[in-house]
This record gives sequence, C-alpha cells and structure tokens, in this order.
Amino acid sequence: MNLIETKSQNIFNCQTETKNKMPLMEKLAVLSDAAKYDVACTSSGVERKGDGKGIGNCVSSGICHSFSADGRCISLLKILFTNECIYDCKYCLNRVSNDVKRASFTPDEVCELTMNFYKRNYIEGLFLSSGILKSPDYTMELIYETIFKLRTVHHFQGYIHVKAIPGAEKTLVAKTGFLADRMSVNLELPTAEGLKQLAPNKNRKTILKPMRLIQNGITSNKDELTVYKSAPRFVPAGQSTQMIIGATPENDFQIMTVAQSLYQNFDLKRVFYSAFVPVTEDKNLPSLPGGPPLLREHRLYQADWLLRFYKFKAEELLSEETPNFNVLFDPKCNWALKNLDVFPVEINKASYDILLRVPGIGYQSARRIMKARKFAKLNFEDLKKIGVVLKRALYFITCNGKMMYATKIEEDYITRNLLEAMDKKSYGIGDITYKQISLFDTQIQGGCSSGNSLFM
Repeated sequence: MNLIETKSQNIFNCQTETKNKMPLMEKLAVLSDAAKYDVACTSSGVERKGDGKGIGNCVSSGICHSFSADGRCISLLKILFTNECIYDCKYCLNRVSNDVKRASFTPDEVCELTMNFYKRNYIEGLFLSSGILKSPDYTMELIYETIFKLRTVHHFQGYIHVKAIPGAEKTLVAKTGFLADRMSVNLELPTAEGLKQLAPNKNRKTILKPMRLIQNGITSNKDELTVYKSAPRFVPAGQSTQMIIGATPENDFQIMTVAQSLYQNFDLKRVFYSAFVPVTEDKNLPSLPGGPPLLREHRLYQADWLLRFYKFKAEELLSEETPNFNVLFDPKCNWALKNLDVFPVEINKASYDILLRVPGIGYQSARRIMKARKFAKLNFEDLKKIGVVLKRALYFITCNGKMMYATKIEEDYITRNLLEAMDKKSYGIGDITYKQISLFDTQIQGGCSSGNSLFM
C-alpha cells in the first residue's frame, strides 16, 4: 500500500470511528431525513400471520399505514442504512461530492430501533434503503445481516421492504429475498441517456439485472409453493421501482412507455414517480422556478393506475404528437374527450371494459354496475348510490336510452361544462411540501398518523 492509499484509509477509519460514536438518536435523525425522498414504500400485498412465537404479522389488506399530503407512505420506519455513498449522482443529496453530515447504522442498531418503535406502536414495519458504503457487495451484506437478525434473533414477523443494491452479488440479493416481503431496485431515471448524464457511475444493465433476478425468483418460488406448501416464500409482496421525474428532459409519453414495459417484462407491482426536488446544485440539473413538478407527478400516477387497473395502454393515452398530459383534466377524462365517437355508452348494456373507460366510473363502481343490472335496469339515481361520480359521467352515458340532461356530444361543450364544475381547490397542489413525518412529532399518538392521499 502506497502513502496516498495509507492516508486515505486512515481518513476513512477516522470517519468511521466518529460515526460509530454518534448517539443512536442522532443517527436516526440524519438517516431518516436522508430517506425522505424515496417514495417506493407501499406496504400492502402480502399475508403472513404471526405464529404466536414471534412479534408482528402481515395481512393481505396491508399493514397499518397512512399517506402524507404529497402521497408518500409514512407508516413504516423509513431509513437509510447509511448516507455514505461512493457514487456521485448529480441529483442526490448523498452524492459523494456533497458536503452533508454522514452517518451509518450497524445491523444491531437497526434491529434495536425497529423493535423498540414497533413495541411503542409507532410503526408497523421497516423500509430499509441505503447509500453505497465501500461497494455494492459490502452494503448488501450489511442489509442482509440486518434483516436476518430481525427475523431470526428478534423473531420480527412484521412487514419489511428492502432495497436491492445494483451491482451486488446475486446470492446476496437472493438470500435477502427470502427474508423480505417486498424488494425494489430504483430505476433512478426514465432513460439510459438520462442516467448517463446525471448518474455516470450507474448503468441501465446493472439496474435491470437484479430486477430480473427478483422476477425469476418470485416465479420459481410460486412453482415451488404449489408442490411444497411449507417452502420459504421469496419476496411475497412483489417488487417495485422508482423514477425521478423532471431532472431529465423525457416527456410523459416516454415515461409511461418505460413504465408499461416494466410492468409487462418484469412483473412489477408498482412503479413510483418522484417529482424532482433540487436538493443539490449542479450545472446539469434543471432550474425549477415553479418548484417540484407535483401536478405532473400526479398525472403520471393517475395514468399508471389506468395501466394497471383499467386496461389502458400508454399509446392510447399519449403519442409522439401529443407527448404530455393535459394539466386541466386527468388522463382518463382527457382520453374520453378525444374519443367521443365511443360515447355515450348505455349503462345497462355496456361491457365491463367499456364501463372502465367512462369518466366518473371506477373499477369498483363498474363491478357493482355489472352485478346490480343482473336484477334490474339501472337509472341515474341507482348509479349515484353505487358510487358513480355523475357530475363527470353524465356527459358520456345513457340509462335506458336517455341521458341525464340534454347534452351535446361535442368536445368544446363538454370541456366548458367540466371546467365550470371543477373544484378550484383541487389545484392547490403547489402548496404541498416535502416534509417527512418524524417519529418524534407530537402528532403521533401510538399508531397510524392520519393523512390525505393526493390520489383519491
């Protein structure tokens, strides 16, 4: 080892010793704050009851959780294992060149925090991500050790969501998958070009490799479980990913096409969209005079919902000629206005797939309509009781051959009426702030915190 390497190692050892001496609560403050921009923390989709010997359990309806005003899940203990990182991603607060306070947990400290907060009823599970400490393998090994101790030493049977580290040895990712409920690999940016520009230490191939590994592991495990019911389960709640929106110049059509491809080719449960927040300064980052593109993020989530539950395709919602979503109307309503030749549809005869395309009719309402009309013909009053939002749907449906009011099936006419009926308060999105709830906030009263979802 030469003189420079020896000096660097001594500096690293000194920093590590300093971090290890940092009080645990101070580490928590640093590493919970560092995790607040990671939104991929959905907590439902797995059922595992406690066996009476351990602590905690999961049910398929989802663990106890709520959402902050900007749509981010706040029910889990959401932390980074470390905010140290060997990479220099331009958009990241924890980039190696950024001067921020650094901290790292030990596996035992994460276990201690998780168990203590769970017993206090502050949280119902753990969301664990991390910067890259020394190397992907070294970091993934620490994450695996943490989850292994939680499951086997502390017998924690609650929900655990873990980030897989791109570039880590596949056996480490696989072993962790048998302990976690959900795993995710951050796509970071929508395209390889954007990644090359803002995250030069990362590449798309390295990111997609663990994604494919997790997908194949889930598929193989399902086959194994059909033969051996008591076989250990591999990532039973599936995998998800996250994309930062607005840091690079991709349009909405490109983003939704990427999301559609991920759902089709990797069987993802969720794609999360995170509005770019300028937390560092760099000449390659865009200036955002209007703040983070939250309305755009909202539209992407609405369109994502249409892909997953309403049988829409990305190319139906947008095109190269119209590459971005309408700021005034949600993607489904905008599609209906551009495809008026499909409407009006007769509620008592339309297929389930057609009902799903009517603004104001959700997939649950569509199911209720299909079930209720087996016994009687439905009218507008029945639809209101079922849950259909008639102030939007009335321009696109008939009941027993009649519309609710005399209505022109013309885009300009319907557009004017919809805009007049819209609640102007729905545009207060600009007031949203990126404040993550603290475990020490006075609002927490021994359980779930109340919150409003942006996507209701």
